Amino acid sequence: MNILVIGSGGREHSICAAFARSSRVTKIFCAPGNAGIAEIAECVAIKPEQIQKLAEFAGENAIDLTFVGGESALVLGIVDEFERLGLRIVGASKRAAELEASKSFAKDFMKRHGIPTARYSSAYSPQEAVAILEAGEFGDETTPVVVKADGLAAGKGVVVAKDRAEAVSAINAMENLVGADAAASIVLEECLFGKEVSLLMFADGESFALMPPTRDYKRIGEGDTGPNTGGMGTITDASLLTAAELQEIIDKIIRPTLHGCIREGFPFRGILFLGLMMTDPGGNASVNERANAREPMLLEYNVRFGDPETQSILVRLETDLVEICEAMLAENRVSSPTMRENSSLAELEIKWKPGNSATVVLASKGYPEKPLTGDIIHGLENGQLCEDVSIFHAGTSLNSDGELVTLGGRVLGVTATADNLPEALNKAYAAVKDISWEGMQHRGDIGSK
Repeated sequence: MNILVIGSGGREHSICAAFARSSRVTKIFCAPGNAGIAEIAECVAIKPEQIQKLAEFAGENAIDLTFVGGESALVLGIVDEFERLGLRIVGASKRAAELEASKSFAKDFMKRHGIPTARYSSAYSPQEAVAILEAGEFGDETTPVVVKADGLAAGKGVVVAKDRAEAVSAINAMENLVGADAAASIVLEECLFGKEVSLLMFADGESFALMPPTRDYKRIGEGDTGPNTGGMGTITDASLLTAAELQEIIDKIIRPTLHGCIREGFPFRGILFLGLMMTDPGGNASVNERANAREPMLLEYNVRFGDPETQSILVRLETDLVEICEAMLAENRVSSPTMRENSSLAELEIKWKPGNSATVVLASKGYPEKPLTGDIIHGLENGQLCEDVSIFHAGTSLNSDGELVTLGGRVLGVTATADNLPEALNKAYAAVKDISWEGMQHRGDIGSK
């Protein structure tokens, strides 16, 4: 089989690596890829947003399966176009991608289908957002409130303001932070308190298969300080959710979401990502003091693999990723001589390597505000020799002398697996010590509570 992966980050490197483990895969292409991906796939100079060019490439190169890494191509309707042309592709449709493309759409969807989430209000100008706050809808001047850009913002469009003054500042700065399109409207939310957990799943429209629960560390600084980033590290840990909590999430969030998508005419096929808050019991659960137990609340949807969650998740996947993709597409067949007939996702047993995993992200100096690029990366070959460690390239390139250099804010993800979380973290951080470049930064507290 010929596989095409769309994207250029650590997530896509991890996806390519998972496909490379399949005995059914002949060749992997990645558009546009990066220096690390080039070691296992042929990189193609086509951007994810260039849908027509990607479709032409898939047709001309006998691509049997395309896998979309990031959200931008999904929001533009790449899945709809590929399916129209009879090309097999894994990802959310354009309508389904609206669950991530617009936070106000997602919140309204949650409300329509009775999915537990924070109280919210949508505003269509900074002035309207400030007026909502000053009217006291989210409490007084001392009440924390969450300010979100409605559109896509690469994980940087959320500000958890400690009081009204900080929220007003965030509203007025949002356009400069994420751009005019993403900040064209703003969602205000009550601030929930508790433990954040990410839960991802494969979905075929009706059935789903859960991945290991993960936790993401988004802020740049240790102790969850400083601005939000695309993610500075992740862990997978089954103890993040009890069996009872997991069942409650399935009953109150996952099934209503999938059934809601069907009822609204866009069955969800692809990767669904739930950003959850397991709220604290008692009055600290929300500003309204309405929760009496550790209750799951849905913060947001993503309609694709997260980055760097993917790196921590897929290193533990033992089932052939091609088999999973076939199961996700079983109810939406497009003929291909290399694709096997398969049952639904509900009938496929997906196996995961036991234990834990951890990813530590290494970022450029100045990230996330103004990352510096072009610095030579040293010691990567030593880090790659560490046992049970994988290094995924996020923002790398080769300079004119053939040296590996930084080419983005987040540069590398160092991922390790082990029988337990402390051991996985120790392995990852041991490999991190071997890698360096001018101004390299990373958090030293990934996996902390």
